Amino acid sequence: AALAQSAATLVAATSDGSALNVTIPIFDPGIPDDPSVFRDQQVFPRIREIEAKLMPFLLRETLVESEQWGAVRVTTKPEEAAELQLLGTIVRSNGEWLDLRIRAVDAAGFTWFDRVFSSQANDESVTQLGDKGTPEFQAIYAEIAIELAAVRDRIGDAAVSNIKGTSLMLYASELAPTAFSGYLEETDDGTLRVVRLPAREDPMLVRIETIRNTEFLITDTVDAKFREFNADLTRTYRVWREYRRKVGGYEAWNTRFAEGEASNAERGSWESIKHRYDAYKYDRITAQERDRLAVAFNTEVASTVDAMEKRVAELNGWVENGSREWHRLLEELYEVETSLQ
Repeated sequence: AALAQSAATLVAATSDGSALNVTIPIFDPGIPDDPSVFRDQQVFPRIREIEAKLMPFLLRETLVESEQWGAVRVTTKPEEAAELQLLGTIVRSNGEWLDLRIRAVDAAGFTWFDRVFSSQANDESVTQLGDKGTPEFQAIYAEIAIELAAVRDRIGDAAVSNIKGTSLMLYASELAPTAFSGYLEETDDGTLRVVRLPAREDPMLVRIETIRNTEFLITDTVDAKFREFNADLTRTYRVWREYRRKVGGYEAWNTRFAEGEASNAERGSWESIKHRYDAYKYDRITAQERDRLAVAFNTEVASTVDAMEKRVAELNGWVENGSREWHRLLEELYEVETSLQ
């Protein structure tokens, strides 16, 4: 709770133009390649995929509420020209604990940090925040926001200006590589530095910025659609956490019975045989209850997950097809406009 409050009260950047835009691609769900380890690692692939789409939004909301940043957008994939990008991987998510690996990297190629953040579920946050993604883990998003703000303060406004200029020139060079070559150079440490920038009134730069702002509008539309997913699937996540809590309770009880009540009776005696039988019986009861809960869980979430997957497939198709067509039209427009000069 203290971390959440600290993140919400961060002081906004006061220098004109110093607020970096932040891009958060959908997280890597961290699903192992080998299905045989799913059970041991407590990995539920379908739920991990849902979490990978939901979790970026609580992080987004935390950054927006901090008033420390410019536009904060969730996207379907990484963007090379993003001013500041947060690349996330779900390392552990079992309903009780969440471990997220976050790599924050700016347009110049400088890594702000690359580390794992951990948090235990806090159900008090559910009451405070309501149906907002995964509020049980608000502390983890608040900690990320605090660390981002600390790095931003350390690097200073000159570095931020370089990041913003690099971002714009990366975008421009992707769209018109001939017209915007020679504006960036690679430093000895592999990061990029702005050598020079076009004049603010340069007609080509004005066109590029207009095109980019239009693409931002499209990205914002995608962002809004994913926020709908966030609202629709919150209940599914609640069901899953309750399921995991019950399973965890049964497993813990069975472990205590097997380890804490070992019989001291003589091997082969009636007492020893009875204890081993009881341990086996309770283990079977636990397994049967776990299976029953698994069936109930799958039944409960099936319709929501299926609907979500259809909507995601529709959205991804719209984004991919629309993006390719949009870039083609933009390139044609740029060629037409520059030929008129």
